[in-house]
Amino acid sequence: MTTARLSYRRIFLFWLPLAGTWLMMAVEGPYLAAIIARLPDAAPNLAAFGVAFAFAIIIESPVIMLMSASTALVEDAASFRALRRFALGLAALVTAAQVVVLLPPVFDTIARLLRLPADVAGLTHAALAILLPWPGAIAYRRFRQGLLIRHHQTRRVAYGTVVRVGVMSLTAVAAFLLTSLPGASVGALALSAAVVTEALASRFMSRKIVAELLDRPHTGKHGAALRLPALVRFYAPLGLTTFIALSTQPLVTFFMGQARFPLESLAVLPVIHGLTFIFRAVGLSYLEVVIALLGPRREHFPRLRNFAFLLAATATAGLSAIALTPLANVWFHSISGLSRELTQFALLPLAILAIFPALSVALHLQRGVLVHARHTRPTARATALEVMTVAGTLAVTIHGFGLTGAVAASIAILTGRIVGVAWLVGPCVRVLRGGPATETPAQDESDCIDASDRIA
Repeated sequence: MTTARLSYRRIFLFWLPLAGTWLMMAVEGPYLAAIIARLPDAAPNLAAFGVAFAFAIIIESPVIMLMSASTALVEDAASFRALRRFALGLAALVTAAQVVVLLPPVFDTIARLLRLPADVAGLTHAALAILLPWPGAIAYRRFRQGLLIRHHQTRRVAYGTVVRVGVMSLTAVAAFLLTSLPGASVGALALSAAVVTEALASRFMSRKIVAELLDRPHTGKHGAALRLPALVRFYAPLGLTTFIALSTQPLVTFFMGQARFPLESLAVLPVIHGLTFIFRAVGLSYLEVVIALLGPRREHFPRLRNFAFLLAATATAGLSAIALTPLANVWFHSISGLSRELTQFALLPLAILAIFPALSVALHLQRGVLVHARHTRPTARATALEVMTVAGTLAVTIHGFGLTGAVAASIAILTGRIVGVAWLVGPCVRVLRGGPATETPAQDESDCIDASDRIA
């Protein structure tokens, strides 16, 4: 493929179904929060759902990058079988980890460390138990979706998410109307039913691709290198990256217990996160686009970078149009169902995060180049630095300046992302100036990623 053949139209058409997938998933949080906000005891249930979801996310974090790994590595029967075994083993491990967290002695210790009120702790435990199918289903469907993306069938990924959102909606409405479950449990039940159904749909839609892969002779490119030790060396930094990144949510929850207005902060943060996620989704969806379309010598980077610049500007403008105008009141109160008091509490934290979507696009453009080049260590280092920055900023803003929890969290999250993106600029430039990305996963990873200063 030549650079001229990768038009902006092709990038757009490849990206659009993936963006639609992430946007549909982004609606889940606000949608479920709106239902929970209309059930009895809204504040503790919103807080409990946010905490339970944060724990479920961090537990399943090691499997999140399976979609990127599948997109980058699966090219024949040998590589398919190797990564499938790895994915199933990883799914079993993360499910076992969630079972351990649910054990009363373990969970009670965590709840005390987080200083959760007794009623919030009880609601959180029940919701997390209902979310037990979550990590295994996520692992399986992300592995299968990576196959679809590698074979340029991104629309099928979006179709699977349509099924997921439909099942989630039906389950939430049915539980809302027909049961007396608390709001946090209603949200958890809807999510569990949705991800299990999406995993089954992904299996069905990728069955022909799998049949073709199993009939495909060994290509000699990466399959021989996908023995377990080599695969672990390639994937471990990716899994660690998401684990470290998603530990930000429990970390923020821990600091909320020490800040001013802790219950209000815990109640509004999931709603703020849900809204910002809608606009961050355009960056999240770009990761696999870069991996799939970058080209063997990364020759398509200029056009992918330019398209990323447009995405960053559009997403940031969209969130700013809500965060910095009266539309924020409409979103939080009329749509999300927050009280007037909680709505006012959420306005400043949202305004602080208005530029976050641009940073999300920058980061995932960087990570896409990194995974394409088979260099995965820098992402883990950058993410560790980001989380340390979040922790330090939270400590200073809460204990030093006495800021409310939600405001301190927004400042910390934004500062951490700026530091993480900036850290990757130098390594990426060096990779982009290098040769073709023909290294195998067994090779020592070093540097990577893009000139993100052009889009951040």
